Amino acid sequence: MYQKLGKVAFNAGLDNIEKLDKHLKHPHKQFDSIHIAGTNGKGSTSHMLASILQEAGYKVGLYTSPHLKDYRERIRVNGELISEEAVVQFIDTNRGFLKQNAFSFFEMSVGMAFDYFAKSKVDIAIIETGLGGRLDSTNIITPLLSIITNIGLDHLGVLGNSLEAIAKEKAGIIKRNTPVVIGEYTDETKPIFHDIAMRNEASTHYVNHDQALLHKLDLKGLYQEYNARTVIKAIEVLNNLNLKYSIAEKTISNGLKRVVKNTGLMGRWQVLKETPLTICDTAHNAHALLRVAEQIKKQKYEQLHIVIGMVSDKEADGILALLPKQAIYYFCAPAIDRALDVKELQTIASKYGLKGITYPTTSKAYQAAIENSTKKDMIFIGGSNFIVSEIL
Repeated sequence: MYQKLGKVAFNAGLDNIEKLDKHLKHPHKQFDSIHIAGTNGKGSTSHMLASILQEAGYKVGLYTSPHLKDYRERIRVNGELISEEAVVQFIDTNRGFLKQNAFSFFEMSVGMAFDYFAKSKVDIAIIETGLGGRLDSTNIITPLLSIITNIGLDHLGVLGNSLEAIAKEKAGIIKRNTPVVIGEYTDETKPIFHDIAMRNEASTHYVNHDQALLHKLDLKGLYQEYNARTVIKAIEVLNNLNLKYSIAEKTISNGLKRVVKNTGLMGRWQVLKETPLTICDTAHNAHALLRVAEQIKKQKYEQLHIVIGMVSDKEADGILALLPKQAIYYFCAPAIDRALDVKELQTIASKYGLKGITYPTTSKAYQAAIENSTKKDMIFIGGSNFIVSEIL
């Protein structure tokens, strides 16, 4: 399971999912879909899109990963988690075939999601890739449109060791004659997107982030403005496809104001307590942490406390170099095999002037931060999805 073990558990290829899809009688062909890839922001973008489409009155499936508290967060219809019974029934019904073929955790989850969406008779499903794009198990769908949020250096050694290589993998979701929305690009990545889109005769729509955002967001991270502009461009493209979808400006506004209510999204600049201000965020690579660090700087507090843990296959140096030196750090490790040893984390952090104490568990680190803080302080919790998951 990639979440726990890292790249040794990554099964790159579509043969297995195509075999499972055939066994399930191609459920993804029974509903429309939008496909989303990217280094960061694809979860928030997926939830924003789902919220808007729900506000428009459509029955919306939503497949995302990873989950934070409950496996069923990965598969939702109109914000409602798939039932425990439906999960058990899918495995029971297909147990022999699943065991015989030794599918990965992610492949089984994708098959379950597509099967559930078909049986639920959704109008449209928002499908987020797990890792990469070209060889991701979700990449058997033929969506109405594709979205690539951005490209950053993450999952090095799995997707490639350069922005160009990673962009090529993410751009693998671009389909023939299917429009693609590009949320953010760089001088290195834009030619990749352009060439692959041209080869597939896919129209390319770049998001203009210089435009003012006229809608209020319930997701409070400043980085969400980038995701919101990407979503608005995607709705514009969807409206122009002359299909059954016609999303009014008011509906977009309502959807962006009610993302958490409509979809249950967690872990994105999520306020856990007001006094002291306690915030968690799942940003876990340098590209994402840079924006989170910028937002931390804009907060008002007397003392900043940071509870942080990481996994061992992330670029710890690149992340820790971005974090504020004036904070008190509470180093911990998530309770998984991939965890970066807490002493090693502390050692790397010390190179960048980050000082603090190590703790044996995430909860003990968080408890120490609470005990050491006053009402006018701020506590930030992050560094890994798993740290946020354990706190939630």
